[in-house]
Amino acid sequence: MDPNTKTPHLPGKFIWFEHVANDLAKARAFYEPLFGWHAEAMPMGGQTYHMLMNGNQGIGGLRTADAGTPNHWISYMSVDNVDDGVKAASAAGAKVVMPPTDFAPVGRGAGLVDPTGAAFCLWTSANGDEPDADVPAGSFVWNELSTSDAKKALAFYEKAFGYTHSTMDMGEQGAYYILNTAGDKGRAGLFQPKQPMPTMWLPYVRVDDCDATFAKAQKLGSGFTAMAPTDIPTVGRIAIFGDPLGAAIGIIQTDPTM
Repeated sequence: MDPNTKTPHLPGKFIWFEHVANDLAKARAFYEPLFGWHAEAMPMGGQTYHMLMNGNQGIGGLRTADAGTPNHWISYMSVDNVDDGVKAASAAGAKVVMPPTDFAPVGRGAGLVDPTGAAFCLWTSANGDEPDADVPAGSFVWNELSTSDAKKALAFYEKAFGYTHSTMDMGEQGAYYILNTAGDKGRAGLFQPKQPMPTMWLPYVRVDDCDATFAKAQKLGSGFTAMAPTDIPTVGRIAIFGDPLGAAIGIIQTDPTM
């Protein structure tokens, strides 16, 4: 969210990713060397917010977790109007965990939990959204919902936010759904795992070399491996692992033929 860039909003696009941690220094010590990020302090609503930078581009943030809150990543969906978005989501079955709130001078946000238990946020940036474009390595490139009830989740996101969906056949893993906005623009994935997994949104960072980045994460103290580097036909090579604080994150080396 570059404060010098002002573009229209892109409703349905996940535009911001925030690490909620009980040890910001430990989170930085893992992610900054892993992806080449750095953090910059900025004022927000009388407090200091640590913005994650990939080069000169703001891509996310670090926020101190409330006592007892597990470390995790939270994603922000763009909407034209946060208050209207909360009303639509509530009517479709979401739980409001943070009412619409101004975060001067950057925008207005709200926190929700969808009917299947996945937490996410809505956001209306004061400066509009970054236009769609290929993102460089080190930037967030995809967001994926694992849920215990894919049909329920699809019905919610389509009713509340106007998504449509397309379906990919993943063989033994079952159906993988792409959430699309106008013009069939894919914004996120949604699936119901065959094996037990938390219901959650998982962000993916684009990398140049999935195997090398995965190996580096292990050296930096990755907490667990959910998926070792794996080729996904027509998509690329992906891996999913936990940081030293227990928050899960995905990486993807995109298929150059796409």
